[in-house]
Amino acid sequence: MRAEARRRRQREERSAMRPVILLVDDEADLVTLLRYNLERAGLDVVTAPDGEEALSVLAEQRVDLVLLDWMMPHMSGIEICRQLRRKPATRNVPIIILTARAEEADRIRGLDTGADDYISKPFSTDELLARIRAVLRRVRPALAAERLAFGDIEMDLAAHRVTRDGRGVRLGPTEFRLLRHLMEHPGRVFSRDQLIDAVWGHDIYVDTRTVDVHIRRLRKALNDGGRSDVIRTVRSAGYGLEASPD
Repeated sequence: MRAEARRRRQREERSAMRPVILLVDDEADLVTLLRYNLERAGLDVVTAPDGEEALSVLAEQRVDLVLLDWMMPHMSGIEICRQLRRKPATRNVPIIILTARAEEADRIRGLDTGADDYISKPFSTDELLARIRAVLRRVRPALAAERLAFGDIEMDLAAHRVTRDGRGVRLGPTEFRLLRHLMEHPGRVFSRDQLIDAVWGHDIYVDTRTVDVHIRRLRKALNDGGRSDVIRTVRSAGYGLEASPD
């Protein structure tokens, strides 16, 4: 039982570290093929067959990048891109447009609408993965990095290890995911509900008081030995790392 629980925790930890891609395309066979290859490459994939479903997914779930087909029924990829760029919650989500339209004018139109990149069909899986990684590195370097640093705190994502001022910090899986999310967004304050979505996920019910418990555990581990508290509590708002590690 203990071994199974440990393997389950390890799977959850690996999943929490993987970028989430929303794939919006009405070609079922292509979606199946792309999903298989993207997941093999270490990405988590959520799919939507049309624009309305894509907007619904994005209203409920945080994603790291949107792969968006241009030609779809009811609402084109260009229109979806426009809507995402108008909404504050999705304004900065990276978008890559997939299309059979290869004319320069179409490519310029897609980029002018707000897309971060544009790939003409047919394309190879290797090219698509390279484009995805390039956009993620450009927009959120932490997703492509194996290490995060904030002041004297360092996080080795590959080894699942945290140190502060060169000394090891013992963290449970949830505290590790919580610290990672905060270190990816230093200076930003997250509400308890936002932290639940980012750390625990949408499919699990977690009481907001549980966040407070894990924040206390994280603080205790980071502050061991009288070190300064880098976690900021904002009354009625939530938690974040201090804007400056000093």
